[in-house]
Amino acid sequence: MALDEATEWGPESYLLARLSDGQELSNYLFIQANSAENAESMPLPTPVQRPGESEPEPQKTKPEDFASGQEVAAFFGKMSSL
Repeated sequence: MALDEATEWGPESYLLARLSDGQELSNYLFIQANSAENAESMPLPTPVQRPGESEPEPQKTKPEDFASGQEVAAFFGKMSSL
């Protein structure tokens, strides 16, 4: 896609967008980790759109699949015997 030179970003702008995305994700993870288990789930933050990139397609959320207690115990048993 051809863009006007005025719309292009320099390296500093890309770094700032990356920092902003990282900070938003960090805040999201902190809130999720420190919220009650029955608290309403927040949507993931959307990254800053970079020039020349198309709008990201929304991702379908899948149900969370957690390991059973036995699987976790077996994993840590294997890790401790290394």
